Amino acid sequence: MRRQSFNWYLLACVLLSGLWASGTAWADMPGVIGMVKPSILLVGYFKSTNSPRFALRGTGFVVGAGNQAVTNAHVLIGPGEDNGGADLVVQVRTPKGEWETRKAAVLEVDRVHDLALLQVDGAPLPGLALRDSDTVREGQAVAFMGFPIGGALGFSPVTHRGMVSSITAISLPAANGQQLTERVIRSLREGTFNIFQLDGTAYPGNSGGPMFDADTGEVLGVINMVFVKGTKESALTNPSGITYAIPANFIRQLMQGRKVN
Repeated sequence: MRRQSFNWYLLACVLLSGLWASGTAWADMPGVIGMVKPSILLVGYFKSTNSPRFALRGTGFVVGAGNQAVTNAHVLIGPGEDNGGADLVVQVRTPKGEWETRKAAVLEVDRVHDLALLQVDGAPLPGLALRDSDTVREGQAVAFMGFPIGGALGFSPVTHRGMVSSITAISLPAANGQQLTERVIRSLREGTFNIFQLDGTAYPGNSGGPMFDADTGEVLGVINMVFVKGTKESALTNPSGITYAIPANFIRQLMQGRKVN
């Protein structure tokens, strides 16, 4: 009888420990959000004669010593496109909660992985730490932050949480010639690479925002809502609501090219 009671006690301990472990991933989520939020930027173009004067293009986040930011390359106006004389800027939130506009310049662009590194004017901002994205595992708890629906819900960073549901190649072999878009062909020519598929839903405007570890706030990837869908989901008539992220190790390569610490 005593042995049976002991077995039940062990079983209860195992079940309780499992419940405790499942909750730890989100236990300090408010603290992690508070740490990440000051590093999130609005990325867009500004012209005083335009209405509105600021046109939001996507999300970015601060890295390195505080004067560099990362976003998606497709967030920027590309070569040959007319920006109408508007300046590339980022908007940062001051300690008083107001948005401050700062000029930005493009340091590096990696079109293969759809990443861009920007130089931001002004005093250094809090930079987010990057983690080795090769350590990411399927099922890992993550969160991502940005400005969904292009600021239609207001210019306030929004956080979504989820998990890495799959680590998968960016391109799938096309079934026929009609599905071989220019973007897919370029991806196949350059060579495929793995991306993170998430079970959380991101929206236009989230592009360029960080995907980060839910426990530490370290950046694991960059949310991508356009480039990946043009390759991964080229066979779909109506692309899905699945969210993807570019691994953070490609950010490291971009920063090393500019010798950014």
